[in-house]
Amino acid sequence: MKLSSVLRHLRRPWLATPLVLLVLLWAADRLFPLPLPGDDLARVVLAEDGTPLWRFADAEGVWRYPVNQAEVSPYYLEALLTYEDRWFYQHPGVNPLALARAGWLNLSGGRVLSGGSTLSMQVARLLDPHPRTFTGKLRQLWRTAQLEWHLSKDEILGLYLNRAPFGGTLQGVAAASWAYLGKPPSQLTRADAALLAVLPQAPSRLRPDRHPERAQAARDKVLRRLAQFQVWPQSAVQEALEEPVLLAPRQEPSLAPLLARRLNTPASPPLIRTTLDAALQRRLEDLLLGWRARLPERTSAAILVVEHETMAVRAYLGSIDIADERRFGHVDMIQALRSPGSTLKPFLYGMALDAGLIHSESLLQDVPRRYGDYRPGNFAAGFIGPVSASEALGMSLNLPAVQLLEAFGPKRFAGELRNVGVPLALPAASEPNLALILGGAGSRLEELVSGYSAFARGGRVARLRLQPQDALQERRLLSPGSAWIIRRILAGQARPDRDPRARLTQRPVLAWKTGTSYGFRDAWAIGVGPRHLIGIWIGRPDGTPVPGQFGLASAAPLLLQVHDLLVNRDAQRGIAAPADPQPAEVGVAAICWPLGQPMAKGDPNCRRQRFAWTLEGTTPPTLLAADQPLGLGLRQPLWVDADGHQVAAGCAGAQARELVLWPAPLEPWLPRRERRAARLPLPASACPPALPPPAAPLSIVGVREGDQLRRPAGSADPLRLKLSTLGGSGRRWWFLDGVPLTATTAEESFNQEFRRSGRHQLSVLDEAGQTARLEFAVTD
Repeated sequence: MKLSSVLRHLRRPWLATPLVLLVLLWAADRLFPLPLPGDDLARVVLAEDGTPLWRFADAEGVWRYPVNQAEVSPYYLEALLTYEDRWFYQHPGVNPLALARAGWLNLSGGRVLSGGSTLSMQVARLLDPHPRTFTGKLRQLWRTAQLEWHLSKDEILGLYLNRAPFGGTLQGVAAASWAYLGKPPSQLTRADAALLAVLPQAPSRLRPDRHPERAQAARDKVLRRLAQFQVWPQSAVQEALEEPVLLAPRQEPSLAPLLARRLNTPASPPLIRTTLDAALQRRLEDLLLGWRARLPERTSAAILVVEHETMAVRAYLGSIDIADERRFGHVDMIQALRSPGSTLKPFLYGMALDAGLIHSESLLQDVPRRYGDYRPGNFAAGFIGPVSASEALGMSLNLPAVQLLEAFGPKRFAGELRNVGVPLALPAASEPNLALILGGAGSRLEELVSGYSAFARGGRVARLRLQPQDALQERRLLSPGSAWIIRRILAGQARPDRDPRARLTQRPVLAWKTGTSYGFRDAWAIGVGPRHLIGIWIGRPDGTPVPGQFGLASAAPLLLQVHDLLVNRDAQRGIAAPADPQPAEVGVAAICWPLGQPMAKGDPNCRRQRFAWTLEGTTPPTLLAADQPLGLGLRQPLWVDADGHQVAAGCAGAQARELVLWPAPLEPWLPRRERRAARLPLPASACPPALPPPAAPLSIVGVREGDQLRRPAGSADPLRLKLSTLGGSGRRWWFLDGVPLTATTAEESFNQEFRRSGRHQLSVLDEAGQTARLEFAVTD
């Protein structure tokens, strides 16, 4: 249309006025846009079933739980529209009849008896608050017109559902439903719906937790109006009238605060959904609060529970109490980097099974060892000597684990774990070494629990899933067979049935492992239950040592309590534990020590028979330590005469024989009849073999085997012993009760004090790998 035509039309008043009004309205809408709510940072963290766990208020301290109409009970929508705005879907935002009716009632009564505001007008006031004056009313009408112009009726109703005030810092029907009634808005009864429909009329005066009588009277008024307009049957209304108003105090979301903080990012949606089980989280938080009095001052604890079939995190407790500043409650110990202690050992034994280094009953050496300047000891007192792989893992012995890591390779071990998402943090510029297996690296509780999923998922390690949308990601770490064997060992079922044909199909029990970091800084317990993985950490978040705190005494009791709770919950719900069948590649074999392999019945080299779990029928021989003395292997070839005496190979009638002997470092722990001197045949006098000169045996001087020593009578001074050695070669290293003590030369002696009563084990190791040991007691 040409400009002349527009000007010609504007000369006609009956056309110009509406057009001008439209232009003015359009300009006003652009100059004063509708203040629709944006992302005001109010967020709610939800459990898997939608239960609010934690809330983050907006800048004004308000928290809300966004919902749409489909997530709200139809009873509430019927009660709301009937009581507040019966013609909501018909009027253009303002209901002239309702305004006229309200004005007449207010004028005739001499006071405000009724309001004529529609839901659209109420939403306009929520979006743009204004004073209750004439100009304020005009402003409300303008905002109402904008709402009807820009939004659909359902969108306007959605704003009311999420922005209506319900008292205090609550906004929206969902937040009110959870806070006052403890249920989602989809489960509101008729009585609940009527109460929440009227509450925004006077949220402070009608709050049911503070004024239950007023709230009930207002609710009953809504119920009677619904019966009057025949929206609900009279019988249903009568039942609702008989229901009392909930008198419980208002409950705001207060679960899993550290997980909520972890997931709340600037990009998070208003509803942050998690995989947590709200009821379980609440039970465990109450349980952990009850443990607070049992723990030393400033000590915290963490619990992580994961359903291993889906890897969904069901409970996440990063500290005892986020508000407890003295226990550093704000620090999330599920993510904290700490020394894992002995919790890495099951991974090593599983990898060694797959690598063909051991079977479950392979002979390992729990004896003093040295690796350059590194001399590891055992957590418990003393050394055991000969021990099976399953016993070494079950008792968490340190020296056999170090022997195994030396054979497998620390770099290979760390690389395998890193590849499946269980990285080990090392000091700057350092490489993996033998101290890894005793906790000489850093790890996180969530990574360790993820790693232990291998023992529940057939050898595959899966990442934890904190939110429903997280994909299940997994990588293989172990074979199904080795994972099954390690789980059996950790569950206390290390010894297989004596019948090699037996196949076990019983249901799994709790398999668990404890750990303690150097200096008693961290106590760990990680369990693999029938359906859940459980991770426990106890310690001081600032890394201060807590003497006497270790995994078995501190963390294990809490682990067992959590496990019992989970098993009882499953039993109450009728959930059976899954079957745990023996994998096809796992077999049973009768093996003999010291060789560690099957032997014919009656073979004199079979010194001890044991039944072992095997993989693919393989029975690897006994693994010798890297520093095993040369010439002292397991297999000793020799020649004997007709009388059984040892002779030279060229003697007449000499017969070749192979004698299987125990590893030389185990000598001090063997009965005398099993030691080399007793097992080797005596040399024949007529044609003796050319035997090497015997090495001087290593022995301890200053105390004897079985001594009962008393401290000086009537004196507070400790018992002092002067200790030295005879025999052996080179430097020697001393151990008291499995703990490195000191180092001396061959001629050097030292004084040792004993301040506590009890039994002690004293061991010494020389450069040739010889060991000597004895046990004695100190009494008062």
